[in-house]
Parts: sequence; structure tokens; C-alpha cells
Amino acid sequence: MKPEILIPIGIGIVMVIVIIVSLYFSKKAVVRRKLKKAVGKKISDFISGDIAKVVGKVEFAGEPLIAPLSGRRCAHYFVLVEEKVSSGKSSHWKTIIEEEVAGKFVIRDGRYCAHINNQNVKSYLVEDRQYSSGHGNDALPELERYLNAHGYKSEGVFGWNKSIRYKEGVLEEGELIAAVGRGEWKTADQAQLPDTYDRVLEISATENEPVYLSDDPETVKTTYSDSYV
Repeated sequence: MKPEILIPIGIGIVMVIVIIVSLYFSKKAVVRRKLKKAVGKKISDFISGDIAKVVGKVEFAGEPLIAPLSGRRCAHYFVLVEEKVSSGKSSHWKTIIEEEVAGKFVIRDGRYCAHINNQNVKSYLVEDRQYSSGHGNDALPELERYLNAHGYKSEGVFGWNKSIRYKEGVLEEGELIAAVGRGEWKTADQAQLPDTYDRVLEISATENEPVYLSDDPETVKTTYSDSYV
């Protein structure tokens, strides 16, 4: 085969490999994979030091957060804003804002609750609200306010709209979520929670892994080992 044919084919193969590898090791893929493979354990069955996955419903343990794009009351939110940037004949989406904020909440499983130690957490929240602005499509006021608060504007030179897309994921009260990490029983005071919680299981990172957390429906499916039942 002629070199002029081999070179484009080789470049194409390399590009495909790069895309596959980047998708496999993306935060979303890693978190989903870790949680789907993890063996679950009921909160009530944990002994301090156990490492397993817990599944339960989100419960506010303090003032809820307000998601910046949708205005929803939530315990945790993630926002990703990307701008379409052109370079010659090609274009790509460039991240201009990536923000994640966690409030005070617990995961409830019946009578028992787990609290996430957020010092080392890798999460994936389903981005269930998506917006866009661009040619003939002005940014909504709340989108413009969010951009402005982070030093950006939806308009460029001569007042023309930039092509921007906005994605938001939240943990709402009552939503089913999953987390995997090391469990340690603590008093509400030790976990810095209201006294009404009495005793809670704190989920923390291990020496080698962060806490993995997600509300993806595929991750909350739980398999319990015989020793956990």
C-alpha cells in the first residue's frame, strides 16, 4: 500500500485509540465502573473499618443548596459550561467553567444514615438539565448571571452571541444514590451533624481510593454478599 494512503489510515487509527482511551478513563466512566462492580452492604450491617457500597436516599442535614442554573433545592450540584471554539476549518468544545459544590446531607437506608466525608470524593452526577445559547438564541437571565459571576459573558465581539452549552446535575432530597468507601461509626457531633442523627456511619476515602459517589441509575443497583445479608 502506498505511503500516502497508509499515513491517513495510521492517523485515523491513532485518533480512534485516543478517543476510546479518554472515554474509558473519564471521570464518569471510572465512577460508574467502580460503583457497578462494588459489593453492597446495608448501613446497619457495617462494622467500623468495612469497605463497601451503600445505597440510600438523600436527606438534607442542613440548609439545602440552590442549583445555580435550574434553581432547584439540592444537597450537591455539578455545573459544566463549554464554549464552541473554532480553529481553521475545525471546531471543538472548550470547558470554561466546571464547578462542583457539596452541602451537608446524609444517605438514609431505613432507620440508619451514612454521611459522606467530602475531603476526597470522585463523583458523577447525571447532567439532567442542559441549556444552550448562541446565534438567534440569547442566554436566559440565570445563565447570564452565572457566566457573569465567573467572569464570562454570553456575547462576544459586536454583541454577537457565543455558542455555549450548559450542563447541570444535582442530588435532590429523596433521590436514590450510591457511594463506596470505608465506613466508620461516629456520633452526630463527631460527624458535625445535628444531634437528631445520634449515631451515623461516615463514609471516607481509603488509603488508595477516593469515595466514589453517583446518582446514575446503573450504580444504585446493589448486590449483597452472603456475609452482608
